[in-house]
Amino acid sequence: MTTKDLIEETYGAVTVNKVRSGLTMLGIVIGIASVIAMVAIGQGAQGTIQSSIQSIGSNLIIITPGASRTFGSTVSAGRGSSETLTPNDAAAIASVANVEAVSPEVSGRYQVIYKGANTNVSVLGVVPAYLQVRNLQMAQGVFVTDTDVNTSNRIAVIGPTVLQDLFGSAAATATPDMAIGQTIRIKNLDFTVVGVTQSKGGSGFSNQDDMIYVPLSAAQHFLLGSVSYLTEVDVEAQSEAAMTQVQNDITSLLLSRHNISDPTLADFSVLNQADIVAAASSVTGTFTMLLAAIAGISLLVGGIGIMNMMLTTVTERTREIGLRKAIGAKKKDITKQFLGESVMLTFTGGAIGIILGWLIAFFISYFAKMATSVSFGSIILAFCVSAAIGIIFGYYPARRAAGLNPIEALRYE
Repeated sequence: MTTKDLIEETYGAVTVNKVRSGLTMLGIVIGIASVIAMVAIGQGAQGTIQSSIQSIGSNLIIITPGASRTFGSTVSAGRGSSETLTPNDAAAIASVANVEAVSPEVSGRYQVIYKGANTNVSVLGVVPAYLQVRNLQMAQGVFVTDTDVNTSNRIAVIGPTVLQDLFGSAAATATPDMAIGQTIRIKNLDFTVVGVTQSKGGSGFSNQDDMIYVPLSAAQHFLLGSVSYLTEVDVEAQSEAAMTQVQNDITSLLLSRHNISDPTLADFSVLNQADIVAAASSVTGTFTMLLAAIAGISLLVGGIGIMNMMLTTVTERTREIGLRKAIGAKKKDITKQFLGESVMLTFTGGAIGIILGWLIAFFISYFAKMATSVSFGSIILAFCVSAAIGIIFGYYPARRAAGLNPIEALRYE
């Protein structure tokens, strides 16, 4: 039997009962489409989380006082109080090799009022280096300056979300120029708005669009009432390759300054941005695999449906098989024919499933506004899975057909 004959025979056998063939392929279509859509959702979520983390700064290392962390940093379970990180610690960190910039900060949540509008928002006391360390850009106006910090000026830089909450309305969207020069009240104190930052998008770790920035000294004097402690120190390493070295050096420095010999008893935490990205990627990767595994169950059901149909086909075509063998068809010819029918069904179903899965991912992204990412790898995987299902679940029926005795097959009623 030539390849052309095999293809013609296979096509004819599959299309002779279009409804049954279509229903048989349906399991494969649904399975492949589900796997591609679920993987696309998982990969889209992973990409969104990674970009959100990376957007908070470049080569960023975050030091916090006594806050428990579960990421893979050198010191990852600070057990001290929130008053264990001082401005002197931040000054000492600035002398560590390969440190590009250091930004000490304090923070708190306050009710902020502008005329009839109000919002509860995070207020950060920062220094000018914060703009560089956190990759912030100004939409209009200026950021906190050294003069503002030295003189404890009551000025404020607001994020775009705060801009809309305080200066926008249901009928109109606020523009940055509307806020510049206006006075807002934080903890019953007047602060003059001097700048608005550009939008960076929300992040589960730190939504910089929904923040107000004031000079560090002003926050310490007027909001917190203490100049002795810091909420956080952000450090920018000179390069990505130097991050681990900088992290280890900072850890050793702070352990020494705090007179701690056992790193497990550290009263601070040092987080490497790469560690955060890796941990988040691991979680979302596991989530993606779980989604794909759940969707893959339908592929197994579809494969069983293929086998069931092929076994039924073998029974229905017993006399045909006997006739073919009687006129000289070999076992391998019969095996090829029935295996070809199985593979054609699964490949066709797989192709339709890939298109359907891509469409589902597109509509989820378009209507639900969820990030999705259909990768070339997932398409290749889908084709491989389709081929495997066709071969694995079609092999037994094909072998059974090839093993029929031609005399008994011709007698079959």
